[in-house]
Amino acid sequence: MALHISAEKSGARLGELVKDKNGIPQPFDGICWSISHKTLYVCGVVAPTPIGIDIERIRSFSDGLFRKTATQRELELADMENDSVMTFFRFWTAKEAVLKATGIGIKDLLKCRIQKILDENHLQIFYEGQDWLIEHFEFDRHLVALVQNQYRIDWSVEQGR
Repeated sequence: MALHISAEKSGARLGELVKDKNGIPQPFDGICWSISHKTLYVCGVVAPTPIGIDIERIRSFSDGLFRKTATQRELELADMENDSVMTFFRFWTAKEAVLKATGIGIKDLLKCRIQKILDENHLQIFYEGQDWLIEHFEFDRHLVALVQNQYRIDWSVEQGR
């Protein structure tokens, strides 16, 4: 349903949603798509170029997981003393969104590098020779990251139809 809403808002025709043998969403009629879900929410997006989206519930996590997510240089970009939990989820969801857009998957998590934290809702990642602009949206103790690049994001939270 989330992809249908995104397609409707963007004026795109939603085709058959097919994934390859590795689970990577395959474009239809030049339209790329991405979905993510947690227990309470599903999010989806369509675009005419590779796109990625990720949602996570904000909760406690281990320091070990943080070290597997970000390098020391990346951590130095953030305010770790006052907001380490949100920093972790911003980094995690942003990297996941980029890896979904490229079709690579979580194995390259540390190869995605946070270059800049632009503000509380935007950051820039460098991955495989390309800069990726990520926009975040927080609601109901969840954080969503979406590859923004050149698109204007029109966020909405809707109850199932």
